Amino acid sequence: MRLGINLGYWGAGMDGDNLAVAQEADRLGYDVCWAAEAYGSDAPTVLSWVAAQTESIDVGSAIMQIPARQPAMTAMTAATLDSLSGGRFRLGLGVSGPQVSEGWYGVKFDKPLARTREYVEIVRKAMSRERLSYEGQHWTLPLPDGPGKPIKLTVHPQREHIPLYIAAIGPKNLEQTGEIADGALLIFPSAEHLEDTAVKYLRAGREKAGKTMEGFDVCPTLPLAVGEDVHGLADMFRPYTALYVGGMGSRKQNFYNRLAQRMGYEKEAAEIQDKYLSGDKNGAAAAVPHQLIDQTTLLGPVERIAERMRAYAAAGVTTLTLAPAGFTLDERITALRAGTDALERSGLA
Repeated sequence: MRLGINLGYWGAGMDGDNLAVAQEADRLGYDVCWAAEAYGSDAPTVLSWVAAQTESIDVGSAIMQIPARQPAMTAMTAATLDSLSGGRFRLGLGVSGPQVSEGWYGVKFDKPLARTREYVEIVRKAMSRERLSYEGQHWTLPLPDGPGKPIKLTVHPQREHIPLYIAAIGPKNLEQTGEIADGALLIFPSAEHLEDTAVKYLRAGREKAGKTMEGFDVCPTLPLAVGEDVHGLADMFRPYTALYVGGMGSRKQNFYNRLAQRMGYEKEAAEIQDKYLSGDKNGAAAAVPHQLIDQTTLLGPVERIAERMRAYAAAGVTTLTLAPAGFTLDERITALRAGTDALERSGLA
C-alpha cells in the first residue's frame, strides 16, 4: 500500500506551511500530493506551484470540478501539468454538488453520471491527441452548422496515459467509476464498511468493463492525528465531520449524510443534519458519534495507526491519502513522519 498526502484547499489558513509539508512528503517518499478546489483556490495553480518545488512526488487534483471547465480545457490543463512536472500529474475529476455547480458555476446539476461519462470520454480523446469530434447528450464537438472543425491537442503530454480518477460516493457513481476510470477518490472511508459502501460497486464496474481490480487505485483520504488520547484527538474532527454529514449539501441531497446512513448511522446522521441546518453547528458537532470519527480517521499512537493501516489494506485500499492534522507546521510534519513510520511497522511498505 502506498501513501499520499492531501493539502486540502488553499486559503484555509495554513498556506505558508503547505509547501513545506509537500516537500517533506516528497523527501519521505510519499507517492502523491493532492490538492482540492471548491469555490476558492483552484487545484491546477496549486499543483503547478508544488510540482515546481518538489522532485519525485506525483501531484494530483482531488478534484478538478467538472462544471468548472469544458472537457477540452481540462485535457489541455492535464497535458500541460504532466509535461511541466515531468510526468507526475494525476487527473482527479468530480461533479461537485448542486449548491456549488448551480450557485457558483451556473451549471445545472442534472444527470451527473451521464455528464461524467461523456466528460471522461472527451478528455481521454483529447489527451490522446486525436482530432476531437464527439456527439453526445451533453456535448457536441464541433458544433454543427458552424465554422468549427475537428482539431487536436498541440501539447504532447509526458506520458501516453495520464491516470484519471473520479471522486465517487454513491453506489451508481462508484460502479461507473470502476468502469471508466483508473482510480477512485473516496472520502469518509471506514475499513469495516469499505467493501459494502464502495469496493463491491467498484468491482462491479470493473467487471462490466471486462477488467479486474488489478491496477485500479482505491484511494481514500483520512485525517491523521498522532497521540495517546484517542478521544481527545477525535474531538478535533467533530466540526469537520459535522460539516460534511450535516451541512455539505441540502437536506434532500447530501451524499455524505447518505454514506453515514449506509454505515449504520441513520439516526445520528439525521440528528447531525437537523442541528447543522438549523444553525446549531456546535450541537451538530457534539452529536457526531465518537465511533464514526474513529472509523473514518487515523487516530492514536503509531502502533494503533499501523493496525488501522493493515485493516484498510485488507479492505482493498491501494493508496492511503493522509491529511495530517496540527495547529503548527511542526505538528503537521510530525504527523506526516508518523504516517511513514506506521506504514513501515504495518509491514505494508
